[in-house]
Amino acid sequence: MHARIATFEGDPAKVDEMISRVRGDVESDQPPEGLENVRRMMMLVNRENGKGMGLTFFDSEEDMRSGDEALNNMNPGGAGRRTAVDFYEVAIERAR
Repeated sequence: MHARIATFEGDPAKVDEMISRVRGDVESDQPPEGLENVRRMMMLVNRENGKGMGLTFFDSEEDMRSGDEALNNMNPGGAGRRTAVDFYEVAIERAR
């Protein structure tokens, strides 16, 4: 499995707006174009400083690269500005 980790910073007063917008995208029946192969998505936020991380998981590196292209073309909107994007191979995963 592979993961794309995007960090962002925005206005702390708009965190709920940002969460609502992202939730609408990821919980819809039809994923945004280019994100059909997403295995899992998570969003972490710090309400005090407006910083956050978007974690997107894919089964393959190829799917991750395609998803990265789609995500880079999306407007972060209320999320503020993207400060970094990094890519990782998931070495260990354990769910309870």
